[in-house]
Amino acid sequence: MKTLTKWLRISLTAGMFMLFLPDANSQFLKKLGKRAQKAAERTVERRVDQEASKKTDQALDSILEPGSGGPAESPVPPTGGNDPNAGAGSGNTTNAGGNSGNANGAPNSQGNTGPKSLEVYSKFDFVPGDEVLFYDDFGDDFIGDFPARWNTNGSGEVVTLGDSPEKWLKMLPGYNIEYIPDVTGLPEDYTIEFDLMVNGMDSKTSSTAGITLTFSENNTFSRDGHWAWAFIPVGQYGAFDIRVRNFSPKEGSSINSSLRGDIRQAILNRPHIAIAVNGSRFRLWVNETKYVDIPQFIPETSNFSALKFNINGTKDGKEDIFITNLKVAKGGEDLRRKLLTEGSISTNAILFDSGSANLQPMSMGVIRQISQVLQQDGGMSLQIVGHTDSDGDADANVALSQARAEAVKKALVAIYGVDAGRLSTLGKGESEPVSDNNTSAGKAQNRRVEFIKQ
Repeated sequence: MKTLTKWLRISLTAGMFMLFLPDANSQFLKKLGKRAQKAAERTVERRVDQEASKKTDQALDSILEPGSGGPAESPVPPTGGNDPNAGAGSGNTTNAGGNSGNANGAPNSQGNTGPKSLEVYSKFDFVPGDEVLFYDDFGDDFIGDFPARWNTNGSGEVVTLGDSPEKWLKMLPGYNIEYIPDVTGLPEDYTIEFDLMVNGMDSKTSSTAGITLTFSENNTFSRDGHWAWAFIPVGQYGAFDIRVRNFSPKEGSSINSSLRGDIRQAILNRPHIAIAVNGSRFRLWVNETKYVDIPQFIPETSNFSALKFNINGTKDGKEDIFITNLKVAKGGEDLRRKLLTEGSISTNAILFDSGSANLQPMSMGVIRQISQVLQQDGGMSLQIVGHTDSDGDADANVALSQARAEAVKKALVAIYGVDAGRLSTLGKGESEPVSDNNTSAGKAQNRRVEFIKQ
């Protein structure tokens, strides 16, 4: 633009001289003015070409490999690396009755300022399975090691983030690198949940960057037989699609879809990913929002028995993806029917902040179904019973489980309008374990809430 301005000034100046100088010099200056005008025209053409080329490059970058523009770069919280003494912090949560775990929506270095209200989740319809098949928060693993209950053909390590003592699996990018938890067999109906954290994602992160969860018929590093996968994007340049695909050796891919949804802010603020498989039906939630609901996604002739995670499109050393609290559970079907037919249900899908009775919003799927049972049968009364694992003082756990049962009652009354007189509460602490308190999976089973028809 400076060159263009210069020549325009020359042209205008020449024009002014021609108005005031004698005729002898007027002809010379007229030629000079024409030359300046032509030079300016050439400069304009050259600048237009350059600007057009620049805009074209930016457009291609936004499609193929995002460059500039968009949200600002996300902060990168420090990882614990090999330091087992990375400081303790707040913001941890657990499921019903426990004293450890993590917080979806708790304050953290990604800029998350607090959990969404329970009202936001009042229509949340995800219901976790009630029989834990696999659970890992990496609590039994050493910082810097690859987790004992996983396999990979690449590399990864258990880390801490910032001041929090909770542990995460840091997955590294690479060609066909798989991370396979020790899940042995998948029933017809099951749910999958995990917490996701990202570092360094910004407007220059590739549109291909994300985490892929593959359902497979084997726990090897090959993709033989039937398979299906879901891809969750983490890039910030645009609202990239959630993608899903299935495959059958005989029929090929019957579904290969890109589903619209802007999850950029959720990705930067530690989202909770929830998946429900019921026969062929496949559903996926990011926090309280359901983005995928496909009735015939899982191939009917498949026999899925393994899960595989894969990291795509990130830059090693700049962009990181972590997961924790992976839970695979059998069930996830309609709890209303079970409560009506059997008279009681037990669930470990009701979550609380660590050491408190503050309900986590993702618990509302179960509580919503309980409210629907009470609405359906106006004469029914329920006792809500809280249970904990064995961590901490026994008397304190009794008080904690009682307070948590009261919190569930309060949600039923305040949010769903249930008559408080139809609900009673009881806290049993750690006195009635249903599994081994020496393992993370066992503790996850013991942290639960019961609903008993009176």
